[in-house]
Amino acid sequence: MVSRCSCLGVQCALLSFLLLTAWEVGSGQLHYSVYEEAKHGSFVGRITQDLGLELAELVPRLFRVASKTHGGLLEVNLQNGILFVNSRIDREELCRRSAECSIHLEVIVDRPLQVFHVDVEVKDINDNPPRFSVTEQKLSIPESRLLDSRFPLEGASDADVGENALLTYELSPNEYFVLDTINKKDKDKFPVLVLRKLLDREENPQLKLLLTATDGGKPEFTGSVSLLILVLDANDNAPIFDRPVYEVKMYENQVNQTLVIWLNASDSDEGINKEMMYSFSPLVPPTIRRKFWINERTGEIKVNDAIDFEDSNTYEIHVDVTDKGNPPMVGHCTVLVELLDENDNSPEVIVTSLSLPVKEDAQVGAVIALISVSDHDSGANGQVTCSLTPHVPFKLVSTYKNYYSLVLDSALDRERVSAYELVVTARDGGSPSLWATASVSVEVADVNDNAPAFAQSEYTVFVKENNPPGCHIFTVSARDADTQENALVSYSLVERRVGERALSSYVSVHSESGKVYALQPLDHEELELLQFQVSARDAGVPSLRSNVTLQVFVLDENDNAPALLASPAGSAGGAVSELVLRSVGAGHVVAKVRAVDADSGYNAWLSYELQLAAVGTRIPFRVGLYTGEISTTRTLDEDDLPHQRLLVLVKDHGEPALTATATVLVSLVEGSQAPKASSRASVGVAPEVALVDVNVYLIIAICAVSSLLVLTLLLYTALRCSAEPTESARGQVKPTLMCSSAMGSWPYSQQRRQRVCSGEGPPPPPPPPPPPPKTDLMAFSPSLPPCPVVDVDEEDQSIGGDHSRKPRQPNPDWRYSASLRAGMHSSVHLEEAGILRAGPGGPDQQWPTVSSATPEPEAGEVSPPVGAGVNSNSWTFKYGPGNPKQSGPEPKKQTQVSFLLRRKGEASQPRQ
Repeated sequence: MVSRCSCLGVQCALLSFLLLTAWEVGSGQLHYSVYEEAKHGSFVGRITQDLGLELAELVPRLFRVASKTHGGLLEVNLQNGILFVNSRIDREELCRRSAECSIHLEVIVDRPLQVFHVDVEVKDINDNPPRFSVTEQKLSIPESRLLDSRFPLEGASDADVGENALLTYELSPNEYFVLDTINKKDKDKFPVLVLRKLLDREENPQLKLLLTATDGGKPEFTGSVSLLILVLDANDNAPIFDRPVYEVKMYENQVNQTLVIWLNASDSDEGINKEMMYSFSPLVPPTIRRKFWINERTGEIKVNDAIDFEDSNTYEIHVDVTDKGNPPMVGHCTVLVELLDENDNSPEVIVTSLSLPVKEDAQVGAVIALISVSDHDSGANGQVTCSLTPHVPFKLVSTYKNYYSLVLDSALDRERVSAYELVVTARDGGSPSLWATASVSVEVADVNDNAPAFAQSEYTVFVKENNPPGCHIFTVSARDADTQENALVSYSLVERRVGERALSSYVSVHSESGKVYALQPLDHEELELLQFQVSARDAGVPSLRSNVTLQVFVLDENDNAPALLASPAGSAGGAVSELVLRSVGAGHVVAKVRAVDADSGYNAWLSYELQLAAVGTRIPFRVGLYTGEISTTRTLDEDDLPHQRLLVLVKDHGEPALTATATVLVSLVEGSQAPKASSRASVGVAPEVALVDVNVYLIIAICAVSSLLVLTLLLYTALRCSAEPTESARGQVKPTLMCSSAMGSWPYSQQRRQRVCSGEGPPPPPPPPPPPPKTDLMAFSPSLPPCPVVDVDEEDQSIGGDHSRKPRQPNPDWRYSASLRAGMHSSVHLEEAGILRAGPGGPDQQWPTVSSATPEPEAGEVSPPVGAGVNSNSWTFKYGPGNPKQSGPEPKKQTQVSFLLRRKGEASQPRQ
């Protein structure tokens, strides 16, 4: 029989290798089946084909199979995508006597991440024979036992399940006993001997029988036990229980000494044969003996140790009751204890991280981690639901039974939240429910999504001129909300042209610290405002940048001494010789000292002082504090020296003040020694004919200047029309500026000025203070387009000067100076579009007034200042670079408009 069973087992094993049940796909799940004890390499299923995966994708996408408890039993061949048996599968070891037994596999592939669930059912084969716990069972049966007396035997056990575990019993042939079976609740059976013939100890003191158990598998397996029946003498009645089988239901986790059942047996005998003792049957295993305790005298069965539903949910206790007769007789019963589940196990949460850290630009729906939950309880106590910490940009998605995916639910922003501490809570359905938590730390990885930001869009910096080369003038700082290299900021200049030079020749910026340095000494007279941009760029890929504007105002310092303008007698600073009639009265203007200062503000405000040659020297002259006019203080007399040397000190108002010295030689002559009117203008009165001649000359000069001006205007208009598109065509629209040529400027008028005489006869006595001056002649240039700058303040300027359009750097006299404000040449700085502006409606002329003076760098300033230069008889309005804040590709040009204002009755000074 053993050889026959072995052959059948081999055939079953061969059939199991080829057996594969139908599979189905649903909710990402595959079902396969395999028989236990299949050999290594046995085919289970074409898993990659069933999952819709390509064989070439398996290795690049990191195809892998995982199982929480039985990872090594099954494996996938990456060459052909077949799921095969990797090691021996023993269903009894895997699932004990459970009716259902399966291996759950997780198939994971990356790029993109996919998770599949595969259940492989392990089918039972009849590979375990029935087994008895002992090789021989002894029964003591009194000879007095009645027919049909029943004697329970210990049944066999089979580790298989289903039909393979259904046992049938067979008793060896004999004349005394037959075999009967009793069905248990779980459909198992245990054998019972039934007495069919009275025993006679004298005839057969003992009997030997063979009990054979056969399972229901194919092929069948059998097991046997030897029965040794000892025939006892005397005791006629054995104790009897109320029922042969007792069923008890109780909850698990009962405390010790909790009553399970109170057994009650009876014996028909009397006396000592009626006294009974209860005990566990020898068939009860030690594990049950440790968990339960029986009172030998009363028959109480109590809990003696922890009973756990998760360890075993049923206990089968065989109890014997023995009387004290001679021989003693034994009664038997079976107590079936069924445990009821309590919610005494909290859920378990297992988190498997897959994609951490998470980039802040990750797509919504990306899988972050896999989460599995379990509960050892059963029923509602083992049903688990999962929840996530509220108000987080993540959510849980159920994938299969107690498996969840942690996915991204909304967009992330690392600058707002750099990391999340998630708490996954698993709660069962018991009452009261139990829960467990698991923490998941999700770090948000940075991407370069923030450009460097400055605190301000524009900074104003004040720097004194004549700074040392390389001095630090300002520090720019930008912050980047990103991190690591995405927040590493470097600085650079936004290169542009400043006039004829590049911006980088003036300033530089340190790429790491943001410190801005002046590369060379700055000159207020050359550059009042330097406006540029600094760019901040991070080190991300791709990098982001932002710009900030710096306006560097160059503050003036008193670094230029007053400069004397060229005199009629010669070069600037030379001695000026003047002839004065002794007959002039007090207040007569003898000469005028003219000087300019290249500085601005108070540093260019000039004052004039007359230096005495010696202490106590009596000089009949004085000099105007702010006008520079040298006039007589009294009527000259014979005691005054005929030749006098006047030393005029010109001083600015800077700290410290700078000075210059002018020398004026005055010769006192009699009226008969005065030159003719044709060569020099008389200090006193002149013939009326000279005045008429001068007027004629002036009219001729004005006509010539006007004709030349018209011709220049026509020529300029023709050139402009034939030239290339103007700045307005390139996107920079500016008001059209008009200016005069050199022939209409103040120097030209000075060169062509003739003597004007009024009245006849000897000079009158000193007149009273004159009324406010009236202009009898105004020579100025009409509004013309911008024209080249020419140096018009030098005496050697000619009409045919350089009229080329090549831009030139402004001369020092272009800037407003105190000497021009207070003397013959007062000037005002005006914006290009502020004084003479040609608009759609025609020229808009805004003449300056004293109230228009302002310290703003871009505004004009009227000279002379309030309280100074009120006797000035000449104004020069110069407008040039305009607002230094305006930058453009073209160099700024300057234009000078000159006015000649003379009082009636005042003669022009003769020119040498």
